[in-house]
Amino acid sequence: MKKILVSGKVQGIVLKSEKSINFLGTVDKKTGIISDKNHDLFEKSIKDTIFVFPSGVGSSVGAYTIYSIKSNNTAPLAMICKKADLTVATGCALANIPLITISDEEFSSIKNGMNLSLDTDSSNLIHYQ
Repeated sequence: MKKILVSGKVQGIVLKSEKSINFLGTVDKKTGIISDKNHDLFEKSIKDTIFVFPSGVGSSVGAYTIYSIKSNNTAPLAMICKKADLTVATGCALANIPLITISDEEFSSIKNGMNLSLDTDSSNLIHYQ
């Protein structure tokens, strides 16, 4: 079941992680690059992607990290996750980054590198291209 937490309309390429993410300790605020050597997206940039991940973890300061990457023009176009914790939801709301949650099945069907459109005003919320 899809749930819209922050509305918006974007199109872009999916960057998908199978691991939860701690924005505070994992994402470089100036570059948007994943800096944690133990993360499956190490050295990849979330900038201008549709960032798909299971859930956020960690400190409430992570919301400020999300806001900072938006201010530095290194944020994803949108975020899609299975479970949005308070940190991710707050950060996306502050930064006006579209955020939706999806089911396990929908998460499994989204592949890294896919071209995807997200439109929270449409009945067809996610459109695969």
